[in-house]
Amino acid sequence: MSMKITILGCGNSSGVPSVGNFWGACDEYEPKNRRARCSIAVQSENTTLIVDTGGDFRHQMNQFSINKIDAVLYTHPHSDHCHGIDDLRGFFFRHGRKAIDVYGSAETLADISKRFDYLFDGGNNEEFYPPMVTAHIFPESIYGSTQRIGDIDFIPYKIDHGTCTVTGYRFGDFAYSVDMKTMDDAALEIIRGAKIWVVDGAAYKNPDNLVHANLETIYAYNRVIGAKEVYISSLSTLMDYQTLKDELPPGFYPAYDGLSFRL
Repeated sequence: MSMKITILGCGNSSGVPSVGNFWGACDEYEPKNRRARCSIAVQSENTTLIVDTGGDFRHQMNQFSINKIDAVLYTHPHSDHCHGIDDLRGFFFRHGRKAIDVYGSAETLADISKRFDYLFDGGNNEEFYPPMVTAHIFPESIYGSTQRIGDIDFIPYKIDHGTCTVTGYRFGDFAYSVDMKTMDDAALEIIRGAKIWVVDGAAYKNPDNLVHANLETIYAYNRVIGAKEVYISSLSTLMDYQTLKDELPPGFYPAYDGLSFRL
């Protein structure tokens, strides 16, 4: 089975440009500096999975012509990864009022459902606001083991984001680790041998960042993982595409919106 994985967004929590059309150190005339909030699409011939629905979710679905979703996998409940969830309503109504399956840790889904309870439990008008998503909590026992949705296999694993635990995902030879400060040996072992690794490097050159990994940390982890291609994601306004491309060692690259992989 072949899969296509598309980076729908590789920006940090503010996106690039951030609000007020602020580009920071990023060249506004470089198209690859225009970044939506982090999300990916994983597609086989029969199944489409989305990882995270941030504030740019509607724009991402339209930009990449995604008109069908089988499930959403959540990494964690921070707003830049989930606050576009309301736009799942459009898929619900256009696909026979079938609830969208959403997956994540117990903590993640509890937090998101508290903020968007009408999507999970229905609103005060059952005709217009029935329950539109169905929550599927990952039990502790499944972390590190292969799961399947449709015809797509994946392995969830845990990573530390400083303020919360995040779920990372491995799809075949592709591993996805955002947002991330550190990873333990268990996570490293799960993604060891992946050929492509997309990873949060929002701390850039700052080793004192409390919630994101810097580049030196990523280099050290990949000496264990051994990915042939490592793409830095969660890019901020401090991280100009061409500057970062020139700074990174061989095998390491800045991600950009629309970058895709065939597995």
